[in-house]
Amino acid sequence: MTSVSGKAFDIPILKRVFTLVKPYPRVFFLSCVLTISAAFLSPLRPYLVQLTLDKYVALGDYSGLQRMMLILLGLLLTQAAVQYYQTYLTNLLGQQVVQDLRVKLFRHILDFRLGYFDRTPIGTLQTRTISDMETISDIFSEGLIVIIGDILQLIVVLSMMFYVDWRLTLISLSTIPLLLVATNIFKNGIKNSFQEVRTQLAHLNTFVQEHLTGMSIVQIFNREERELENFKEINKKHADANIRSVWYYSVFFPVVEILSAASVALLVWWGMEGVLAGHSTFGSIVAFIIYINMVFRPIRELADKFNTLQMGMVSSERIFKVMDTQASISNEGVAIAENIIGEIVFEHVWFAYQEEDWVLRDVSFRLSPGKTMAIVGATGSGKSTIINLLCRFYEFQKGRITIDGVDIRAYELASLRSAIGVVLQDVFLFSDTVSNNISLRNESIDEAMIKDAAVAIGAHAFIERLPGGYNYNVQERGATLSVGQRQLIAFIRAYVYNPALLVLDEATSSIDSESEQLIQRATEKLTSNRTSIVIAHRLATILNADQIMVMDHGQILESGTHKELLGQDGAYKKLYEIQFRSEVVGEKNT
Repeated sequence: MTSVSGKAFDIPILKRVFTLVKPYPRVFFLSCVLTISAAFLSPLRPYLVQLTLDKYVALGDYSGLQRMMLILLGLLLTQAAVQYYQTYLTNLLGQQVVQDLRVKLFRHILDFRLGYFDRTPIGTLQTRTISDMETISDIFSEGLIVIIGDILQLIVVLSMMFYVDWRLTLISLSTIPLLLVATNIFKNGIKNSFQEVRTQLAHLNTFVQEHLTGMSIVQIFNREERELENFKEINKKHADANIRSVWYYSVFFPVVEILSAASVALLVWWGMEGVLAGHSTFGSIVAFIIYINMVFRPIRELADKFNTLQMGMVSSERIFKVMDTQASISNEGVAIAENIIGEIVFEHVWFAYQEEDWVLRDVSFRLSPGKTMAIVGATGSGKSTIINLLCRFYEFQKGRITIDGVDIRAYELASLRSAIGVVLQDVFLFSDTVSNNISLRNESIDEAMIKDAAVAIGAHAFIERLPGGYNYNVQERGATLSVGQRQLIAFIRAYVYNPALLVLDEATSSIDSESEQLIQRATEKLTSNRTSIVIAHRLATILNADQIMVMDHGQILESGTHKELLGQDGAYKKLYEIQFRSEVVGEKNT
């Protein structure tokens, strides 16, 4: 879990947060002006109350009392308007900043190499993108701007109090040292509890996301009760962290009320003696009671607002750590992958996910334009890694990979990937219509192109049978479709994008015989006159490949056509005989 400092005033973080308001200078300026105005308007009310009581009520001046009531009413309406617009604008500013920052963060995440997602729980990124973002908006709506306004109001109120009667002021403030001590204890305690809340929330998000995604495994292996217990444990930690933060509030607020009441009691006791002695007035006593509330309320709320600011700082630091993470694939290439002929060359390529733990070892091969190469081998032999490197999902450490004689790192990344069509074994479909899952909302691909591609692949009939046809919502990850149907949609997607290079990764490994026949025809359609790499466990699907490469532990054992490899009496022949015998036995048992 990401560690953070949790400081309420982390100046570098604050500076970085406030650079986000640059697109909204008018809103920010008006928010500051209104906050300052509110700080000066509020202390006027008790002063006017004092004047009313001492100069008009005490003397029985009814007309003067009416004028003062109108002035107080005007002041209240002005305060209400200022508070309304100040609250609205600070919240508006916070939401605008969050909207922009969330887009920047998501754009940054989109550029991460796949290795980052291998190491980072998706639930953690969800927390950063959603809930952590919301606390940043509070920096503006309830945090720094409001804190500055409250501090300014305190200064104005205290100045007014000393101006009216310094002795009553000192009596009124006699409990402030105790309040400051209680506030400091509360601030430190709530900071630690908040950090624990955020940590447990990230754990909770990660657990829920993983288990909802893998619900089929949970149910297949009867893990419902065990996972429920695990969830209860994580949920209890999250609840306990929140309860600890609530405990600090439940202790702090009564302490503030007691100290406030004690200040009022001391004021009344001392002040009434002053009234009787003639050096204080009844109006000043009433004004000071209001002043005391104006002093204690901001101090009480300041502790809470400092907590809000700390929450924003913690969340900001977490988000900025993600944004500062340099996990993107280098995109310094300028070559555009247009009019690709399709020659692929690997020259002495070495690759490791972890340092020196080599997954590919000195891999070299050449695939001629328009030809199909099949890669076979045991799980973990490095077949899919070749695809990942060709698409630049990962960076290789040694060697060179070229397309049409140009190093793939010299190509602009988006241009390179647009030239490669990929159909994976585990097809991912979004919760959207069939059409949108095929076009991926590419505006240059219209409905006619989608239907023509579906007819060419041989999937039009099954799509038309779906409720709503091409407008049928396949639900999350294509849950309402069979494996074969999802594969066919993936083939249509690849076909409609018309890539120069094609990659099929285990595309027929988990489907029924009827779907396999459709996909075999789709494969022939897609690979025709197109440079293609096909990864397969089932050798029957790649017998007509122009080139077959056998891999083991990251190295190439054999390479040649089906007939050539059978004649070598090597690993391919053994693998073929094992699969052939298995299929024959399976047919007899059937």
